[in-house]
Amino acid sequence: MRKKIKKAIPVRYHDGLSQLRPNAGGIDIGASEVWVDVGNKDAEPTRVFETFTADLNRMGDWLKSCGIQTVAMESTGVYWIPVCQILESKGIEVYLVNARQAKNVSGRKSDMLDCQWLGILHRYGLLPASFRPARDIGVLRAYMGACQQSCVLKVNHNVPSNRA
Repeated sequence: MRKKIKKAIPVRYHDGLSQLRPNAGGIDIGASEVWVDVGNKDAEPTRVFETFTADLNRMGDWLKSCGIQTVAMESTGVYWIPVCQILESKGIEVYLVNARQAKNVSGRKSDMLDCQWLGILHRYGLLPASFRPARDIGVLRAYMGACQQSCVLKVNHNVPSNRA
């Protein structure tokens, strides 16, 4: 059973500041839902997608059709990894941002408001990207982690136990 989806609240922009990234979006990632905001690029600017691969591909296609070139998302947990990989494969630049830097003002907190807030901050250039190693280095780190775990398992397997 799907949750009841609230209607998106229109977001106001500050006229005195210039947007550095007008073709930017914001994404709030959860375990079962991904909330995406594209600002004023679509009649329905905030949408929710499920976390299945087909839905993430549909999200990437929608972002491309809206003319979005870059998105910002919080890098909490591991849920961002498939979203990031799919968006990068579609040519969208992904900014992973620290949750502390994107902290919203006090008040009601919802996924819809978070993705809108991330989008606004990203459009005005107020979110620095977190460090992410190059793709080749990421693959190397995955191999090294697997190798280290394998070595630890072998060492622990050969340790004699003190049984009476």
